[in-house]
Amino acid sequence: MIRFFGGRVLSFTAGLEISDAEVWTSGDKIFYVGPRREDAPDFEREIDLCGNLLIPGFKSAHTHSAMVFARSLADDMPLQPWLFTKIFPLEAKLLPEHIYSLNKLAVMEYLTSGITASFDMYYHREAFAQSNIDCGFRSVICGVGGEYAAMEAEYSRFNALSPLISYIPGFHAEYTASMDELSAVAALAARYKAPVFAHNSETEIEVLECISRHGKTPTELFDALGMFEHGGGGFHCVHFSENDIEIFAQRGAYAVTCPGSNGKLASGTAPLSAMLRRGVPLAIGTDGASSNNALDFFREMYLSCVFQKLAQKDAAAMDADTVLRMATVGGAQAMGLFDCDTISEGKQADLVVIDLQKPNMQPVTNVTKNLVYSGSKANVALTMVAGRILYENGEFFIGEEAGAVFEKCNKILLEITA
Repeated sequence: MIRFFGGRVLSFTAGLEISDAEVWTSGDKIFYVGPRREDAPDFEREIDLCGNLLIPGFKSAHTHSAMVFARSLADDMPLQPWLFTKIFPLEAKLLPEHIYSLNKLAVMEYLTSGITASFDMYYHREAFAQSNIDCGFRSVICGVGGEYAAMEAEYSRFNALSPLISYIPGFHAEYTASMDELSAVAALAARYKAPVFAHNSETEIEVLECISRHGKTPTELFDALGMFEHGGGGFHCVHFSENDIEIFAQRGAYAVTCPGSNGKLASGTAPLSAMLRRGVPLAIGTDGASSNNALDFFREMYLSCVFQKLAQKDAAAMDADTVLRMATVGGAQAMGLFDCDTISEGKQADLVVIDLQKPNMQPVTNVTKNLVYSGSKANVALTMVAGRILYENGEFFIGEEAGAVFEKCNKILLEITA
């Protein structure tokens, strides 16, 4: 049992209201949020926040964690040449033990950024899941398509594996999937009443080629196949038509924006403002470190705001408070983590302490806007997942020393690039 007291709490249960409540955790859950009580139980630890801020963790609603191997390895290239000539050939050499260690490195970076869960699409998912379990980190696995029987087996296995792991059907993208594969994903979603996610309209050429092949945009094609009958959404969603936006709005499908990656690859800027006006639910992802190149949620929040302002030529476009909600509540709900979205009794204890006693957070005027416009990873003092402190004041508690993880990952890079 852990007690947080003496600070500020942004729970997201009453808009963006900040309170001075205490928060108590027991096991993996929050069991009390409220004023100080005289009948407090004995705690394993009591943490005086000293005026700092407690928030629900950020959720990276789209990423490829193990792609840290390609950080700064293939830069300054457009998406499809980058993917097909640089990334895919190296990925073909990755082994399960590589994924295990590479994911640990990504988890460490997530924790320093206040990220408490990832929505990950990648290879060797058994090793990936075990890596997260061993770290104590939460992750939702996004399927990558394939044959129906294999997808169904994964759906059943990973959704029963661990409280830290869940699975949502998906596939990489229209341009890497056959029609048989797309139909199989749609059939799985229909049988289990499950949402579906995939890369969607990340580049203009992707959309034009899809229209050439099928007479429809990717969104129109997926919807025609029945993929959004039970929700889901798309990653990137940059080159969306008015009809694409309308489909997402009607289906309640989430558009997951990845502005750092989209900006670096010159893919474009997603029309988030138009989506908001139509009621499309939004979330934010880091994408992988090979295209970003940092798993830094403060940067993603900032870019989510400023890219919209530039695109709309309107400084009032995309309010920072909206983006902060996308980064926390929006991401959790897109990922199906409905017990990880707010600081409330009975919810999962996925919590982050933001250090306000830093120059970039002073003077204390508007805390929520400061987080988006002024915040940085230097403000993350503590990250807790499922009631366990995994990162605190520069130290990691993931079952392996940081130096050992670094050494393994550097060896992996030498192996696959030899």
